[in-house]
Amino acid sequence: MLIGEVAQRSGISARMLRHYDRIGLVSPSERTSGGYREYSESDMRRLFHVEGLRSLGLSLAQIAEAIDDQTFDPAAMVDDVIERTREQITRGQELVQRLEDVQATAPKTWADVLRTIGLIRGLESPSPSHRQQLALKIAEPEQRDVPVLVEAMLRENAEAAAGALQWAIARSGDTAIPALAQALDSQDSERRRRAFDALVKLDTPAARQVIMGLTKHEDLRIRNRAIIARAHHSKKGSISALIALISTGQDDVEAADALTELALRYGQVDRVVAALARALKTADPDTRRRLVAALNDLPPDATKDTLTSLLNDEDRATALTARFILDTQAKDARA
Repeated sequence: MLIGEVAQRSGISARMLRHYDRIGLVSPSERTSGGYREYSESDMRRLFHVEGLRSLGLSLAQIAEAIDDQTFDPAAMVDDVIERTREQITRGQELVQRLEDVQATAPKTWADVLRTIGLIRGLESPSPSHRQQLALKIAEPEQRDVPVLVEAMLRENAEAAAGALQWAIARSGDTAIPALAQALDSQDSERRRRAFDALVKLDTPAARQVIMGLTKHEDLRIRNRAIIARAHHSKKGSISALIALISTGQDDVEAADALTELALRYGQVDRVVAALARALKTADPDTRRRLVAALNDLPPDATKDTLTSLLNDEDRATALTARFILDTQAKDARA
């Protein structure tokens, strides 16, 4: 086939075919009766081999090295292509993220864009100390800076810098809530949890409302902490939800503390003790040990009967815990 026909059938431009010929990558090896150079079947196979390697991202120099080297290791070449492609993807994702950060600030002038880029670059400094100092300098964040601060906080790995960014975000008030709420649905568990922690630190009515709506979140840590947060405000169903956490051993210490606060602050002592007593009747030994421990900080008059009933429990650890709590209560009463 002549060059024009090859170009038409292969979709490779005649200009590129001439370039391949010029650098010795693919050259027509036959001639027509009229003296025109033409591509043989072997040349065509080589041409499509070259195009296949190009589609993998190899340079023409790499292709030239690979195609004629009988000892060439394709696995190593593919590994190299994969690594370079991942680097390109990472750079592309970083660029998209930076552009989205700028877009989120709703810039009106180029000065606004440049200002935001300066803030982004500062928060991307390789020095955790520099990032921390920059966050601390933002005493009163402008509303347009908040999305940038939230994104920086969500990806910050240095504890001190992350704390400074949370502090700056907290000073912005409820402005940060939409971005933080959106991050709660991230596929990255660390981003979800950092967003949740930032909402806790905001501690505004709007932030608390978001938190208390997360009791069915797919992230176990977020779900459990949302249940505990609801209990701090005596929301309906909190007693049974906290006892469930204690029973399963999930955040059981925090859940027990929240249960005690709920009982004492909101006058729910009798309901809490009754619920614990019911749970103790059907619980396995490990669970009973955690449940009886939850009685420790409740008023002695309310817990005495339940604790006494556990003194002969078949689980020795449960019985010993009940005895310890009763003895401690008696000692405190004599003091």
